[in-house]
Amino acid sequence: MPVITVGDLVKASFKSGEYIGEVVELTERKAAVRVLAVLKHPAQGDLHHPRRADVNLFHQRRALAYQEIALMPLPTLLLYSGVIPDYKQSLKAALELEIGELREQLHYASRALDELRILQQDYFSREDSGDDK
Repeated sequence: MPVITVGDLVKASFKSGEYIGEVVELTERKAAVRVLAVLKHPAQGDLHHPRRADVNLFHQRRALAYQEIALMPLPTLLLYSGVIPDYKQSLKAALELEIGELREQLHYASRALDELRILQQDYFSREDSGDDK
């Protein structure tokens, strides 16, 4: 694993979001990272119960702000050497991607439920007709 030093640009994971940032301080286990761009918007809801809406506290998670400094575990950091996108544009793209993925999940779930209801009718209408295959 490459050694990370103060001043390095990194790709960092933090509370289900991913960011590009600059390391501004290091400890033995963590790095203080100044956020420069958003790669993945944080997930909503309870991280301990993903994709569950029936939890006690459904968290709304904001992306870290431009130049916000967050302490991140060293194992979550990777050196970054690409172009740093504009923060606002990267935030917009990450948010739109997260919304699109959730819409796709809704579309899939709706279609899968429709097919399962048809199968349910097919499976159990045979019982009523005496066909036990």
